[in-house]
Order: sequence, then structure tokens, then C-alpha cells
Amino acid sequence: MIAALFIGLVACIVIGTPIAVSIGIASVVSMLQGGQSAQLFLVAQRMVTALDSTVLLGIPPFVLAGAIMGKGGISKQIINLCYELLGWIPGSLGVVATVACMFFAAISGSAPATVAAIGGIMIPSMIDDGYPAGYSAALLASAGIIGCIIPPSIPFVNYGLITGESVSELFAGGAVPGILMGVALCIYNVFMAKRHGWGSRTKGVNLGRCWKAFREAFWAILMPVIILGGIYGGLFTPTEAAAVACVYGFIAAFFIYRGVKLTDMLDIGFDAVKTSAMILFICATANAFSFIVTKQQVPAKLASFVMGITDNWVVVLLLINVILLINGCFMETTASTYIYTPILYPLIVAFGYDPVQFGVVMVMNLTMGLITPPLGINLFVSTGIDKRIKLADQIKAVWPMFFVLVAVLLLVTYCPPVSMTLVNLVRG
Repeated sequence: MIAALFIGLVACIVIGTPIAVSIGIASVVSMLQGGQSAQLFLVAQRMVTALDSTVLLGIPPFVLAGAIMGKGGISKQIINLCYELLGWIPGSLGVVATVACMFFAAISGSAPATVAAIGGIMIPSMIDDGYPAGYSAALLASAGIIGCIIPPSIPFVNYGLITGESVSELFAGGAVPGILMGVALCIYNVFMAKRHGWGSRTKGVNLGRCWKAFREAFWAILMPVIILGGIYGGLFTPTEAAAVACVYGFIAAFFIYRGVKLTDMLDIGFDAVKTSAMILFICATANAFSFIVTKQQVPAKLASFVMGITDNWVVVLLLINVILLINGCFMETTASTYIYTPILYPLIVAFGYDPVQFGVVMVMNLTMGLITPPLGINLFVSTGIDKRIKLADQIKAVWPMFFVLVAVLLLVTYCPPVSMTLVNLVRG
């Protein structure tokens, strides 16, 4: 039954079936192969049950808020502020692009949205300033990953829903790792820019221009302060925060920056509905998949198998990291979260590893797949921004950045205080 489940899933993916449909078909085939055709109603039942959650109510508003802010001219204000503050650094445009992605990540919560919003401005500017086209696109694709790590983050919401762990604690756990990822990419970019002589746009800091840029970007950078401050201050839950983000995003984009018109809202809403529907459809079918996996005691068997091989938690975590990194190359983050969490969660609990820290590690692992072929969604988003970019050149340039991010991943995996210091403060 389990063999049919995974073979069916792989077969559907190979022939190009959408991931949500692939998961659903694999679940039905597994039930039929296991002689449980009379219980096929359980697949539909589990799909409905998966969506009957207040936690998932936060996903559509967060998606809509990110879409509004992304098309409302917010990214330009953030980039201007970053450039005024960081323009003195060698390779400044690459650093500005990375830091701008970190700021925008705290607004959108989506990696592809971050790449599209910041990359649309920064990639052509970097190319014009002497950076290779492939490198410019690769840097934005890599920095876009931070959109899934720095809160608010949709993958953290999904992990919290599956495991019952606090979404607020997961948000807190992702803050420092997300910042470290951005810092690591900035350091790499400075090294490469100085080594190859890329970029000429460096200038000293002018307090007057900095203050002007800050005033113009104030309402944009205030959004994550309101959202996260409200959550940790006890003013509203993460689900309620999504609604607040949506309302605030509309007010900022429509009334303050005036980058969005009422006529634009229909297209923005339609895009948000499509994205939300895709995420929720995956959540539904993946819950049926997870039900079968749990019913067949795969987590317990895996825990017993691994602990029979080694009781060294260092080796176990390394194996999990390798498995998830490979999986990220082929499967979308939401689907992977729903498939692997029920399997690995009992295992890491048995080893005494903090489930919140593991949630951060798992999301970091799976989002790496956004810059690794053949999935590499961020790569395709950034490639489409400028005609001068060739996918082959971008793939070649992205691998060193991938290993830089893996180094941060290993630090977070084996050094708990990196992600857990803020979590422990939230726990009190």
C-alpha cells in the first residue's frame, strides 16, 4: 500500500501532473491497491477536514497583502532607503538588492513575490552597472528564499497547522536565520564584486538623503512592525494578523503611495485567489496523503529503523537535511511540508530535538529547492525579468550561493541558540 502511494506520486509527477492532483491520485491508488475501495470516502473526508482550520484562514489574506504591496510601488521605496544606507559598500547594488529582499520578505511572506517585486527593479540596474546577467538573476533568486524564512511566512503556518506547534514561536524562530541568510549572501556578493570589479555605483552616506528615503519608506517598513508587534504583544493572533496586513497593505498602497488604483484590485485579487487556491488545494490532498502514511505507521517504522542504525542525533539530522534538500529539487514547498512533516516529526521528537527548531530547519531545507533545478521556481521568475538573462548562466552562478545558504542551514541545525533565543523569549 505504501509502495503504491509513493510510486503513484512519483509517476504522476514525472508525466507532468500538477502536484496537488498527483498527491490526490496517489492517495486513491494506494487505497485501491490496499483493498480499501469501500473506504475511499476517507480521502474526500480528509481533504475537507484539512481545510476546516482557523490557521489556514490566514493564508489568503497574507497572499493578498503581499500582492497589493508588491504592485503598489512599495518595493521602490524600500530599495531607495537601502541604497542610501548601503551605497558606500563595494558591490553596493548587490547588497542593496539582498537587503531589500529581506525587508520585502517581512511584507510578502512569499519567495517568488519577493523576487518579482525587488528583481524587477534591481536586476536590470545590476546588469547595467556591470554585473553579469546570470549572476544578477541568481543573487535575486537566492535572496528571494528569505521571503519564506523571515516572518510572516506561509510555510511556517502550514507546519504549525500540521504539528500543532505555535505559529508565533515559529515566526520568532525564523527571524534570526533569515537575517543570517541575507548577511551571508551580502558577504559573498561583496567578495565577488571586489574580486571581479563589478559595480561602480558607490557613494558616501548623506544623512539628508537617508532621512528623506526613510520618510518615504516609513509606511512600508511599518507594516511588519505592526504585524509582528501585534502578534507578540498579544493584540491579535497570526490569523487575525493576516487580515490586519491585508487592510494595512491596501491603505498604504492605495492612499499613501498611490501605486494601486481601484481598477487594479480586480487583477490583484484574481492573482491572489489563484495562488491561495493552489496552496489550499495542495493542503487538502496532502492531508489525505499524510493520513495514509500515518495509518500505515510509516513514522514509527522510520523512527525504529533510524534508531536501529544510529542514536547519534548529529548523523540523523545530517541525513534528514540531505533528504529534504534533494526533495526540494523536485517538489513544491507546501506539498513537501505536508508529506514529510507527519513522517519526520515523531522521529525528531523521539530524539529530543525541539519541534519549533526543526520547523525552521525543515522550511529552510525545502525552500532551497526554489533555486535548484529542475523545480527552481525562483530561477524561472528571475529569468523572465530581463531578456539578457540566460537560464544556463543563472544556474551556473547560483550554485556557490546555494552552498553559502547551506552553511547557514547547518549552523541553524546544530546551534540551537541561533533560532531558539527569540523563541525562548516568546515562551517566557
